Amino acid sequence: MTAQQTDLTYRNPILDADWSDPDVIRVGDDFYLTASSFGRVPGLPLLHSRDLVNWTLIGHALDRLEPADAFATPRHDCGVWAPSLRHHDDRFWIFWGDPDQGIYQINAPEIRGPWTRPHLLKAGKGLIDPCPLWDDETGEAYLVHAWARSRSGIKNRLTGHRMHPDATSLLDEGKVIVDADRIPGWFTLEGPKLYRHDGWFWILAPAGGVETGWQGAFRSRGFFGPYEEKVVLEQKDTDVNGPHQGGWVRTPSGEDWFVHFQQRGAYGRVVHLQPMRWGDGGTSRSSAAESGGGWPVLGDDGAPVAVHERPDLPPQPPAAPATDDDFPGGRYGRQWQWTANLRDGWVTQHSGDGLRLTCVRSADAHDLRRLPSILTQRLPGRPAVVEVELRLDSEEPGARAGLAVLGDAFSWIGLQRAADGTVHLVHRFAEGVAERERDADHPRPAPEGRALLRIEIGSGARCRFFYDVGDGPRPSGQVFAATPWRWVGALLGLFALAPEDGPGHAGAGMFTHFRITAM
Repeated sequence: MTAQQTDLTYRNPILDADWSDPDVIRVGDDFYLTASSFGRVPGLPLLHSRDLVNWTLIGHALDRLEPADAFATPRHDCGVWAPSLRHHDDRFWIFWGDPDQGIYQINAPEIRGPWTRPHLLKAGKGLIDPCPLWDDETGEAYLVHAWARSRSGIKNRLTGHRMHPDATSLLDEGKVIVDADRIPGWFTLEGPKLYRHDGWFWILAPAGGVETGWQGAFRSRGFFGPYEEKVVLEQKDTDVNGPHQGGWVRTPSGEDWFVHFQQRGAYGRVVHLQPMRWGDGGTSRSSAAESGGGWPVLGDDGAPVAVHERPDLPPQPPAAPATDDDFPGGRYGRQWQWTANLRDGWVTQHSGDGLRLTCVRSADAHDLRRLPSILTQRLPGRPAVVEVELRLDSEEPGARAGLAVLGDAFSWIGLQRAADGTVHLVHRFAEGVAERERDADHPRPAPEGRALLRIEIGSGARCRFFYDVGDGPRPSGQVFAATPWRWVGALLGLFALAPEDGPGHAGAGMFTHFRITAM
């Protein structure tokens, strides 16, 4: 979805879907953004813009998740957490934390790659949200990271390291450089981004939780502290809850901007753009913070803006990450991700248009949340209609294919081959506490083995399902309220399945003309 805008203004969010934990840099006249991808593959999306408002998805930096065996099955809330994107020594660098493995980095000579294989820079449980800094003044390199209590028993503090300039190793055991337990009122400090500016080391880091928190700024004359702090962005009287975690970027003309997220339930973490300037703004949370000026001021004196004058950059045509797909040659677009590492045989390329998904045999066909072979993309953040045409090319009893809304709860509509050889339109769902799906409506004959599937996503991510098996569109089932996982927004998914115990190839589901249009 494209951010609403005029020739002079833009409206937040600039990315109205789940581009979680964004970080942004500028290289020349180009801006690049990456985001958390958790357990989906490919990971580490790469977005490009020339004006900070209109973004396109140009690829991914991570072909598969490591260790590969750990992501052979879905781990929706694990994997790639809160990456940092940097450009140093004529290379692009991405650092991220896997809460179960440690801190990884990859790098490439160009944004489109080729990217190196993941290098485990620091092993350990609960190491998250890393950010590097190469200090041009001294030639030294540093790394800061946060902690996940769920894995380490530690939270609300930031640890700093000296790092080898080639980012292959750390040079010390690390030191806690910010302990937010010592700052009255602060909790869940995380997501640090590290910068050097005006003779200070700066850490821009959120606290207070993703739904209710604020954005903080920390500064020190030395990397290891002591740091003083201010709150520089908070909800105040706006409807932007928990505005925090993102990155600072400066345009060629010297304007400063801050990109951050807002947690919106089933829609995930949508991305906002805030004007930024350097002054005395922010809410002091420390007597030491009164010792000087030059603090960053974000938004409208610390409150998020809904509409604002556009950045002073050359005008660009409206753009947004792609959603529609005709699947030319059987290939799917960059907007799609699998729910686990891709295996050979899930997709068959061919000479025409349409996505041919193999009916993968699985013992978990009763629960889409457990399936690695679901091809997903983000739920749109505004009311929209999702449509796709489906043909079931399988004679296997129990084979099925469909269109899903996937989260902690899920619902799908599609086609299934019955034991008597007929094909039925089926609609099924599972609540978040349910261990298997059940019917959301009565099965209906689909005599031609084809259907047009449709989901109308209204406000609050409330979904109505429709189908057309050749005799006109009809509604199916009750309204389904999409739900997120713990950290990931709800997803749209395409899948094809078959019973585990059948012999040989089980056929395929053929999907054509996938479309998402605004309501």
